[in-house]
Amino acid sequence: MLSPQSLSENDRRLVAAWAADCAERVLPLFEAEAPLDDRARDGIRRARAFSQGELDAAGEIRRRFVAGRASQSATTPAGKAAAWAAGQAAGVAHMGAHALGAAAFAAKAAELADPRRGGAAELAWQVAHLDTATAEALSLLPLLGKDSSGPLGTGLLASGVLGENIRFLQAALARR
Repeated sequence: MLSPQSLSENDRRLVAAWAADCAERVLPLFEAEAPLDDRARDGIRRARAFSQGELDAAGEIRRRFVAGRASQSATTPAGKAAAWAAGQAAGVAHMGAHALGAAAFAAKAAELADPRRGGAAELAWQVAHLDTATAEALSLLPLLGKDSSGPLGTGLLASGVLGENIRFLQAALARR
């Protein structure tokens, strides 16, 4: 049986576009530090191509870690978080829950770059740019920490600022 964090392929295609948008907003933080490393940008491009039906899930599952490995080229925590946002966006083809990971890492990158308002402003933008279909698809995901069969389990995404960001997003989805 598939994990409830997987989502259907159609729903993954919907949330991949939003995840790519979230990651792309902080991509300049990474590219300023590693202008010759195109793995993060390519991960975002692939997430968009998957969302448009141009790439299949099987091929993207095999490549899902490449964009996140770009974090090794970053020199600051903000740059690393931006690369991880791209990696999470690329991972949506495998599991829809990675869309919330992309958003959480993007907000973290924004906060690290501008501690006074970056994270809050980024989360507000993310919520404002959820269309109805994408919000409905994301609402199918289990609440953070309630299902251990994917990235929304008790691991990395459930703790610290990433967990706070995902809880904020899931609360905003519940209010829609």
